Amino acid sequence: MLRKTLSLCGFLVAAAGMLWLFAIHHLFATNYVLLAVQACAVLLMLWARATFGLRSFHATANTTKGGLVTTGPYRYWRHPIYASIIYFVWVGQVEMPTVASVSLALAVTAGLVGRMVLEEQFLVTAYPEYLEYMRHAKRVVPFVF
Repeated sequence: MLRKTLSLCGFLVAAAGMLWLFAIHHLFATNYVLLAVQACAVLLMLWARATFGLRSFHATANTTKGGLVTTGPYRYWRHPIYASIIYFVWVGQVEMPTVASVSLALAVTAGLVGRMVLEEQFLVTAYPEYLEYMRHAKRVVPFVF
């Protein structure tokens, strides 16, 4: 129960951080190159969502039925949807970072990384083969982290 509550808190921190970044006009880039990078982050999210299928989203990071997904972007990222959000948020900070916007980007990142760690605990329990999968698929940056 505690892990599900912490997972929900991670989601809420990330969502609140993104809303605040939007409110202070630091979520979206204005430079065309950076906008293209943000568009690629959105495409990664859509690719991951399409690969994951019709499984539902759970605010508390519950595991879903249907087996472990290791194809598409999940071949390289364990959490491509969370990674795409992190990429999107940080690209928005490149042009004109402020203490507030970078702090919010850090909060979004912390909330999502916390969720990743908790979600992985659920996944290892539900899918023992997840331990092997963790050895070759990285959390956020393929081949690195």
